Amino acid sequence: MIRPKYPEPVYVITQPTPPAPNAAPVAPCSCGHQTPAAPQYQAPAPAQTGRPIGLYLAVGVGAVAGTVALAIAVTALFLAIAVTAISVTVAAVVLRSLLADYQRDHRR
Repeated sequence: MIRPKYPEPVYVITQPTPPAPNAAPVAPCSCGHQTPAAPQYQAPAPAQTGRPIGLYLAVGVGAVAGTVALAIAVTALFLAIAVTAISVTVAAVVLRSLLADYQRDHRR
């Protein structure tokens, strides 16, 4: 069978290498400008090992409270729409009844 040939993976090193500790300083040139200072290597900050559980608990409680508040607001909107629909329906039935009575009385 024919098998595809996959390309070799390319590995990229993303962490900079620290400069040599005994690097000789570069002398300024005779034109009078200053050469930029070499960037200082700074080790990454150590990762925190113990995080307080209270922070996660507070975020969870806040998320639940927000979800409940949103659910209450959406329910209230749906209830308002339902009440409006019922009111419009009742008004349409009453107007139809009044119009039918008016047309029946004035046909004679």
